[in-house]
Amino acid sequence: MRHGRTMSKTELTSLKNVGPAVADYLSRAEITRNDQLAGRDPVEIYETICERDQQRHDPCLLDTIMSAVDQANGNPPRPWWTYTPERKAG
Repeated sequence: MRHGRTMSKTELTSLKNVGPAVADYLSRAEITRNDQLAGRDPVEIYETICERDQQRHDPCLLDTIMSAVDQANGNPPRPWWTYTPERKAG
């Protein structure tokens, strides 16, 4: 039998661009399931992770979070780097 945390990470990692490392980052923002991403502000999630880790993370993490939120909102998966221009236009 699996523990809830393992199953939750597996669910997050079912999203394109979300591997175990990104799932760990998301858990720092108390996001452990795909449905917890829907309707969320990716910048807010990223800022929460940076604050909790007391360091500024690579902005590519924000691109990946944008991708995950977009998928959780029902949009088709896209490579994380396609979100870079949107982030930079920010």
